[in-house]
Amino acid sequence: MKSIQEALTAMMPAFEPLGVERVSLSEALGRNAGQDVRAKSSLPPFSNSAMDGYAVRAEDLTGASEDDPRRLPLVGESRAGGDAPGTLAPGSTMRIFTGARIPAAADTVVPQEDAEKTEAGIDFRRAPSAGAHVRAEGSDLAEGDVMVPAGASIGPGEIGLLAAQRISALTVYRRPRVAILSTGDELRDISEPEEPGTIVNSNAYALSAQIRAAGGLPQIIPNVPDALDQTVEQVRAGLDADLLITCGGVSVGDYDLVKEAFDTNGIDASFWKVRVKPGKPLTFGRHGKTPVVGLPGNPVSAMVTFETFVRPGLRRMLGDPRPYRTAHEVVLTHPHRHSKGRPELARARVRRVGDRLEATMHRLQGSGSLPSMVGIDALVLLAAEVDHFSAGTKLQAILLRDEHGSETPPFDA
Repeated sequence: MKSIQEALTAMMPAFEPLGVERVSLSEALGRNAGQDVRAKSSLPPFSNSAMDGYAVRAEDLTGASEDDPRRLPLVGESRAGGDAPGTLAPGSTMRIFTGARIPAAADTVVPQEDAEKTEAGIDFRRAPSAGAHVRAEGSDLAEGDVMVPAGASIGPGEIGLLAAQRISALTVYRRPRVAILSTGDELRDISEPEEPGTIVNSNAYALSAQIRAAGGLPQIIPNVPDALDQTVEQVRAGLDADLLITCGGVSVGDYDLVKEAFDTNGIDASFWKVRVKPGKPLTFGRHGKTPVVGLPGNPVSAMVTFETFVRPGLRRMLGDPRPYRTAHEVVLTHPHRHSKGRPELARARVRRVGDRLEATMHRLQGSGSLPSMVGIDALVLLAAEVDHFSAGTKLQAILLRDEHGSETPPFDA
């Protein structure tokens, strides 16, 4: 039986980044850059003013003070979007507005509140620092600079920067197509009528949501009953995707047929169990270049093992160089008991109090208790050999809404 870290070490090499594709800038949000994106031009493209005020030569205001102001004649103006201003003659000033070009020979902007307009000119009562309030050409980016490195996630800031560079399309990693196959006589779709002894296949919906949140494209395969021929057929169909996830049927019961279906389809399974709670009956294998993951059927087990073992692989397929969640130290707010034997990923709510994160465990921790996945935002690692954790105990956790990735697995367990 593999540990969490051993399982991830075995699995991650199978999740190779997929090919790239070109998408429009409006479709790029949340994608990962497939190559370095370089600046087409300097930014700002021309030296401009950061303030409404007056463009000057700093040397003309040397020694200016309240007791000894300098008066400069006003010779024109420069406004955003207007014609290029001329050269500023020595000993003169020009009205300028935010975003407007700096006149040639000017090197400084004095904010309007630091100057006084008179009939004879503009009075300046303090000496500015040369270069003050000037956004110099290329001070943010030089032409050819890498703006967005390969693998970086495209967020709103990146979208704005790319638009400013007139980049209307870019290369991104292709999104993985993830097939989901659920097995079991008891499963029904949400649209089917209720029958005694049956349950809605909530796993397909929850896993689809997790896949979309991670950046993948879910493809739900129709449920299969506990029949070997149909299981074999639908497993084969799922192998057309970039990643196949099965749900249920991976334990050792008489009706757990996924292992035989894997063997029949030539899926080389590396392992069938992981030392973790919930989620012990986790399976991983490959069919050619296609990773195949068999998740447990219990709803919480399926979601927790997806988060722990599948999401990092999906992020890597998307070209993310930091595919893991980051580990955070949390402090328990209440005592908590845990059955010894396997490390447990317990569901918790986390809040920041001062400089620390406080974790409150959900009252339900069973592998079939779907309510325990509602309103929680962390998975807290409980050591296998400890059965009681006191309030104030410091533990490791991953935050489910944390977008900051890590190059290494969060848990050494």
